[in-house]
Amino acid sequence: MTDESHEIPVKVVDRRWWAQKERTPDTTPAGEELWRPGKPTYVEELERQLADKDRLLQETLAKYRDSAREFDEARARLRRDVGREVERGRRTFVVELLEVLDNLDRALEAGRSAADPATLAEGVQLVRQQFLAKLAGAGVTRVDPLGDLFDPARHEAITSVPTAEATQDGVICGVLAPAYLIGDDVLRPARVAVFRSASTSEP
Repeated sequence: MTDESHEIPVKVVDRRWWAQKERTPDTTPAGEELWRPGKPTYVEELERQLADKDRLLQETLAKYRDSAREFDEARARLRRDVGREVERGRRTFVVELLEVLDNLDRALEAGRSAADPATLAEGVQLVRQQFLAKLAGAGVTRVDPLGDLFDPARHEAITSVPTAEATQDGVICGVLAPAYLIGDDVLRPARVAVFRSASTSEP
């Protein structure tokens, strides 16, 4: 028969979370830490890092938007400046051409009152030279390709002239209108007549 006075006491600890939640320092057994519900430390650290990254991303986006706005403003300002410079250059060139027109009017007026037609021709020639000088000042060069080999990039063949000389094939034999270059670029191709031997088709 078992002696009840010697029974070993059994302590039962309820580990269920809702039971743990209800514990207070008064009801928590001595030596047992009070359990408090909360996030694990590593989760809190990850959330903190995520918040830092999000803040950094927002700051970077704000800086990018500011830089993009400044770039757009600078580009618009550059366009306006370039447009003003182009307009200023155009106006200056037109004013110079008006000087040529004034001299042409004077030459015509002098030619009407002159008995010698050579006087009119001389006046027009002077105005022509002045006009060519104005074009040269703007970087425009007049080119007379007579005797040159035909180049489709610089010349426009208006007609061809038959020749029996094979060595003359493709040579420019007449210039209806000279070429004009601006720098190295063709402003207007020369309109020319080209020699063609009988064995070669027309350009």
